[in-house]
Amino acid sequence: MQIENKKKQGKTEGFMKSVLVLMVSQVFIKLLGFVYRVYLTNRDGFGDEGNAIYSGGYQIYAILLTISSIGVPNAISKLVSEKVAIGDKRGADRILKVALMTFGIIGLCGTLLLFFGAEYISNVILQISEAELTLVALSPAIFFVSIASVMRGYFNGRDRISATAKSQTLEQIFKTVLTIVVVELIVLIYGTDVTIMAAGANLATTLSVLLSFAYLSWYYKLYKRKPKTNVTPRRRIESVSSIVKKILLVSFPIALSAIMSTLNKNVDSMTVIRFVKDIIGEKEAMIQYGILSGKVDTLITLPLSFNVAFSTALVPTISSAIARGDKKGASKRISFSMLLSMIIRASMYFWNGSICPANFKFSISKCKLRSSAFTN
Repeated sequence: MQIENKKKQGKTEGFMKSVLVLMVSQVFIKLLGFVYRVYLTNRDGFGDEGNAIYSGGYQIYAILLTISSIGVPNAISKLVSEKVAIGDKRGADRILKVALMTFGIIGLCGTLLLFFGAEYISNVILQISEAELTLVALSPAIFFVSIASVMRGYFNGRDRISATAKSQTLEQIFKTVLTIVVVELIVLIYGTDVTIMAAGANLATTLSVLLSFAYLSWYYKLYKRKPKTNVTPRRRIESVSSIVKKILLVSFPIALSAIMSTLNKNVDSMTVIRFVKDIIGEKEAMIQYGILSGKVDTLITLPLSFNVAFSTALVPTISSAIARGDKKGASKRISFSMLLSMIIRASMYFWNGSICPANFKFSISKCKLRSSAFTN
């Protein structure tokens, strides 16, 4: 009985450690995000017009990214943790291989669609012709993010949450540094051409994704080299179609929810300039859209980072507990996470109205920010 209590205590501590690591990582990522967005907003020649071009292209990239990879880490971590919980480590590795193949193909299709459709999307759908280069610059990232999402899900399922946190943190560090470096190099070579500067800022996103993928690949090689403590008995090999079906069944509802959120921002990118330019002029319309996408949206997504930490740590923990038949333990973790998440979001309601950095040089309604604490 005492040994069982110690095991439960260890699992609780492991869960809390995972949540804490991810929460610190997500807050750090958001802070770094503020750094490069403040830099871009205040960079001569970029400003709100550059934010409009940058964000217009990025929102199209985001929806393709959502279709190809959002929900994948949670789906993979759920399936892998279930296999590990019953001792089927070979089954867990097979899920990884099938998922890499499946989402590698989906990610490649997304990359090709964005690359070859950049001209049509920018001119017809967005009506921001300057966004064509930003779409081309972002297109390779879809493939690498799709693969990286599978690997992060695998590590989460194997209780290697720190690998996910480190890869995401490194990606944001690279993105912040490279955005500043690339944009400054472009200014030195081409001058303050806002179109090329926006494309360069998005190129930094692609490069940071590639470097994060390289880190995950390196970590995976190190992980596989570790000596196996025990060899799992051979079990029935699950078919590729069965694994793909399970992944899609879990990831689709998550992806659908994320798609709705992404579509909301895409509606802004497709309508704000289109409907306002005849009244205030195209240049001023782009500036106003730049304020919305580059400033307001940047601030109101902060509360979401806390939920990401809980959901990433909860999925493998709950799946593993249920696979072992520990429904009581799973229920306790869900209740605790919901309670703590509600407390954090409630505190954001009172804090959000005063988080606008002075360097953004604009004012936001507290009502707008406070509502985001419960709607994001």
